[in-house]
Amino acid sequence: MKKTYQIKTLDGFYHQLSLKKYLSLKNRIKKNEGFSEKAYLDQLGFLTIGYGHLIKRTEKHLLNKKLSKKHLSNIFEIDFNNALKKFAKYYKKYNFSKIIEETLIEMIFQLGIKKQKKFTKMNNYLKKNSLFMASLEMLDSLWYKQTPRRVDRLIKALLSINYEKKHKKYFS
Repeated sequence: MKKTYQIKTLDGFYHQLSLKKYLSLKNRIKKNEGFSEKAYLDQLGFLTIGYGHLIKRTEKHLLNKKLSKKHLSNIFEIDFNNALKKFAKYYKKYNFSKIIEETLIEMIFQLGIKKQKKFTKMNNYLKKNSLFMASLEMLDSLWYKQTPRRVDRLIKALLSINYEKKHKKYFS
């Protein structure tokens, strides 16, 4: 039986999540984002803290003091759950495979839903399960130029879907 837990988000709602389903994705995002207990400027010049949390204008209090890892982990949980909610709102209806779902959630976490939705060609290719073409769209982006290693890992995961299907007997 899958373990589940509930987390209260900023809007006051409790969301029940599967630990097993998202634990590896959370760990991967944390690794990709890195961690800082002090605010810093990211590569685009935006104030960031914790596991890649973009400090909003209303969060200037995050700049004034050193915050505990526990507090910053709670902020990560809120950010992650917001990415899940955005994924559910825009993409859940397509019943994507786990790898496509995780790729989109990670993109939403990193870029925000507005920027992720601008990948219209990539999104359309994903809906058609044309993963090679979707990967080419990921490569041909400013996002790739900014975080090439991260995007390369996501592309590798996407392309592994087709490889596993073609060579199923080796993965059974």
